[in-house]
Formats: sequence, C-alpha cells, structure tokens
Amino acid sequence: MTQKIVALQATKRYPSKAGMVTALEGFDLTVAEGEFVCLVGPSGCGKSTFLRILAGLEDLTVGEARIVPGDDPRRPLNNVVFQEYAVFPWKTVLDNVAFGLQMRGVGKAERYAVAERWLTKVGLKRFADYYPSQISGGMKQRVSIARALANDPEVLLMDEPLGALDAQTRAVLQEELLRIWEETHKTVLYVTHSIEEAVLLGDRVVLMTAHPGTKKSEFVVDLPRPRDLATTSTPEFAALTGAIWEDLRDEVRRAMEAQA
Repeated sequence: MTQKIVALQATKRYPSKAGMVTALEGFDLTVAEGEFVCLVGPSGCGKSTFLRILAGLEDLTVGEARIVPGDDPRRPLNNVVFQEYAVFPWKTVLDNVAFGLQMRGVGKAERYAVAERWLTKVGLKRFADYYPSQISGGMKQRVSIARALANDPEVLLMDEPLGALDAQTRAVLQEELLRIWEETHKTVLYVTHSIEEAVLLGDRVVLMTAHPGTKKSEFVVDLPRPRDLATTSTPEFAALTGAIWEDLRDEVRRAMEAQA
C-alpha cells in the first residue's frame, strides 16, 4: 500500500524555564493511503505535538515527519480539525465551510455547491445561513469537520475533535465520522484519549508512552466495517479495548506520577 504519512525518529525539544524539554523522542510511524489510524496515550505524551508537526505548525528538532504528496498539486496536503471550535464567528455556516475553497481561488458558485453538499452530509443544510453564535457546540464541530472535508485534503489530521462534547453528541458524531469515512476513505490520523473511540473508528490504534512520547505498541482493529455504536457491545470490541488498556495502564500511571 502507498505510504501517506512517514515519521522516522521524530524528536521535538523546546526550551523552558527548567531547561530543554523533550516532548517527542524517536517516534516512528507510517500510515497508508486511505487508512484511519488513531493515536492514543497519556496526557502530555506528544500526540498533539506530532499532529502539529505534520500540519507544518511546528518544526521537528531531529528526524523526519512528513505527508507524502499525491499527484494533484491543487489539492491541499492536509487540514486540521482541533478540539476547539475553530469557526469564524463573523461568517455564516455556509461561508465557514466554503472558506478553504475560497482561499484556493475556487469560484463562488462551485465553492457554495461543494459547501452545501457537505452541509447536507453532516446534517446542517438548513442552518447554512446561521452564524456560529446561533448553533450548538456539536453543530460547530460538524461545521469544522465539513469545512475540512470540503477542502478535499489528502490527509485529515484530527486532534481530539470530539473531546469537548457531551457523551450523547459525541456518540452521534462518531457515527457521522464512520459514515463519512466509509464514503471517502480519506487518510485520517486521529488523536484521542478514548480507547473505545479509537477502536470504534480506527483501522489501527498506536499507543504512545508517557513523556517523553515515543511509540510503545500498536494494535490492528480487526472488526468488520461498516461499524456503528452497536459494535461497542460486541465481545470482540470488549476484548480489544481491554487488551489496549492493559498495555497502556502503566504509561498513564507514569504520567500521573510525573504530574504529582
């Protein structure tokens, strides 16, 4: 399979009042085109740092971390969906979703047609003329996801995009993400603290150690697709989430002790 994300001995250090801090050390990862990979690890292990490096928002200190470009130079290499609702409050829902296309010079009629199509996919078409202050948090995050997908990036980088939502809204959006991924087979690197979410969504779950973060292990999610929330009630799901927690437990304890 074609490699889309490649990281080799990726290391990130930055200065602090206590001296140099290593956020990420010797991290290796490959993600194939069309694969949905979830990064899981304790707080402060460098998951979000790695995502920001891939997005070009931070520089590596040592090593390599890159997205392999495809054949169409007009397509953006990546888009990021953050945990925070990164929407423009002065733009309507429709204009928010069309924003990336506008920045790429796509004509008004075409970009609005694409934006409306994605609003339909995430169930927000009737809110196209609303402003972010007029919709809920879950709806704002659907706007963020629709905007990223409307821009048709080669890779979608998602940094705990559902982490700030209540449990019911989160469950609904997990099923939305599963449905959209089945349609697009977009390459996705997804950061989450939730083992259950990672197993439900991902093809693989990659575990990271406590600070400084590096790769600890990985698990193939051999559960049939398409999936939905009913998948979480199966014995196979319970067995895999249990095995991942067994492997991750000591790292979480280490992270908690370091913060004490």
